[in-house]
Amino acid sequence: MDRKSEIDRQREHQANERTFLAWLRTAIALIGFGFAIARFGLFLRQLQTAVTQQPTVADRNLVSSENLGVSLVLVGIFTIALAAWRYNRVFGQIESGNYRPNRLAIWLLAVIMMALGTMSIPLILGRSAPSPPTSERDRN
Repeated sequence: MDRKSEIDRQREHQANERTFLAWLRTAIALIGFGFAIARFGLFLRQLQTAVTQQPTVADRNLVSSENLGVSLVLVGIFTIALAAWRYNRVFGQIESGNYRPNRLAIWLLAVIMMALGTMSIPLILGRSAPSPPTSERDRN
């Protein structure tokens, strides 16, 4: 192997590692957003209870901040596994000299994120303001 092809191969491996790290950053962001969304939903319920002095019932709908948050965390974990699989696959292809790009992982993650984004729309539009106090005693 000549020096130029050795340097090219090294650059390909470094690019593969940078891509892997980008996938990891994306996964960490998904996990962080998922955790924040789930906890923020809990905070909003506690705030509503404090303001209205009425206990709130936890959302048992399919679309809730807790479900969306957990889904984002799971997608983040799945993204880490997908990134490791893709890294190893590309590593082997670089070593054998037959790299072939594959867009399946990109499309799969894009479809999952679009579905989760669509699930968040009812959460954004469906939040109702706390009901105003009904009696004179509640107003004071």
